[in-house]
Amino acid sequence: MKTRRHEKMNFAVIGCGALAMGQHIPNIARSVKTRLHTCCDLSDVALKKCQDQYGALHVTKDYRAAIADPEVEAVCVATTEKMRLPLIEAAAKAGKPVYCEKPIATTMEEAYKIRDVVKQTGIPFCIGYNRRNSPAMMEAHRIFREHMEHPKPCAWRWNREGDGRPHLDEDGTAGMMVRINDDWWSWKGWAFDKTHAPHGPMLFEMVHFTDMCNWFMSAEAAEVTALECGMLNHGVVIRYKSGELATITMCANGSFGYPKELYEMMGNGGVVVCDHMLEIRTAGIEGAPTRQTFPIVNGERFPDVGTEGGLHGWLAKTRASCEASAARGEATLDTFAMGPDKGHASSIDRFVDEIRGTGPVVCGVDDAVAATRVAFAAIRSAHEHRAISMDEV
Repeated sequence: MKTRRHEKMNFAVIGCGALAMGQHIPNIARSVKTRLHTCCDLSDVALKKCQDQYGALHVTKDYRAAIADPEVEAVCVATTEKMRLPLIEAAAKAGKPVYCEKPIATTMEEAYKIRDVVKQTGIPFCIGYNRRNSPAMMEAHRIFREHMEHPKPCAWRWNREGDGRPHLDEDGTAGMMVRINDDWWSWKGWAFDKTHAPHGPMLFEMVHFTDMCNWFMSAEAAEVTALECGMLNHGVVIRYKSGELATITMCANGSFGYPKELYEMMGNGGVVVCDHMLEIRTAGIEGAPTRQTFPIVNGERFPDVGTEGGLHGWLAKTRASCEASAARGEATLDTFAMGPDKGHASSIDRFVDEIRGTGPVVCGVDDAVAATRVAFAAIRSAHEHRAISMDEV
């Protein structure tokens, strides 16, 4: 499908629930690269909000009509996972690019069908693993992969045995640790509904982090071992074919008063740490910045607090927000909204560049399926209490 290179790209958003309203719809509406052309949902209230608050040009309850509209150039699929296959099939048949929220499907069979549809039709496709587009994560990935592929050992690295040091086959092999701190009191009702989310956060949240591990390790998973305690505590270990190892610890009995995500990557004698997508720290990599900080989104409510930025700045602002909320005697979303740039807006903008041929593939269907396979291997491992080979998934 031809697109008008110098004009805003017309998007139809199908599924106007909380995530779409919180991210995709406002992001598309205010971007210089996109236009909120059509919003599609079954809710009259949601459609009215799309028009009144975000300026959608058209609204409809018929996704077929939204996709078929010749003015619609790309489709953002933000429905429940159960609807994604028919929507993607319809968009692909119309030759229209698709940005799809994660997870791609609730079964591997559906995920493979979606992959086949995308490949057979050749439409541009992007899965919503937005963290790949966070400025902090992109910089951390750049530093780490450059170090892994072109090591720059520091002059002070202690080589105790010198020339007598033994050879190890795994020398330089990368490792990664991911820690997720969440608070399940904040979850929406559908998260507890097995008819909607049969695998719980081991699928709908885990794919974010299995994708991060795949991306940073730049390798193909071989085996997954996992343990879980109900819905709230999970531990996953991924072994890659080339020897890398990644560990994910996910706990939903935590607090938003503390950073949600910590990523630590090690390899070739170097370390890259990305803390809450607000701060990067490095060690052992010649020429790499020791510390970089990134802007705090929505942090202007406390302009005189946390002025040092980065992780400590966020902690100070968060503490001030929590204290202000407690003084009012009410819960607040301010603390949750005040945080890092997780890449939602740039995901769409970069996808537009991909569609127009002016940018790289952002996060395609193969990446979507790969992260989903690892998540399903973890789900099966936790259920069967054994390591699962990826050949079994």
